[in-house]
Amino acid sequence: MLGIAARVRDIHARAHSLARLQLELATLELKRKAKAYGIATVLGVVALVSVLYAVGFVFAAIAVGLSEVMPLWAALLVVTLLLLLTAAVLVLAAARFARKAGPARPVETVQEAQETVRELRDA
Repeated sequence: MLGIAARVRDIHARAHSLARLQLELATLELKRKAKAYGIATVLGVVALVSVLYAVGFVFAAIAVGLSEVMPLWAALLVVTLLLLLTAAVLVLAAARFARKAGPARPVETVQEAQETVRELRDA
C-alpha cells in the first residue's frame, strides 16, 4: 500500500513538473515570436514612411507635369485620387501579409502538449 501512495505522489510531482516546463516553453516561444514581430513591425513602419516620402515627391512631380495641360486644381485632384488608390492597395497588401504571419499562439508548445497527452494515454 505504501508503494502505491509513493508512486502516486511521484506521478503527481512529475505531472506538475511537466506542466510547469510546458508553461515555461510556451512563455519562451511567445517571447521569441513577440520580439520577431516587434522588429518586423518597426522595420516595416520605417520602410513605409520612407516610401511614402518618396511617393510624395513622385506625385508632386506628376502634379507639376499635369499642370502644364490642365488647371493646377485639376492636376492636384488627379494626384490626390492616385494617392488614395495607392493607400488602399497598401492597406490590402498589409492585411494579406498579416494573415500569412500565422497565429500568435505557441504552436510548438501546443503540439508538444498534445504529444505528451497521447503518450500518457498510451502508457
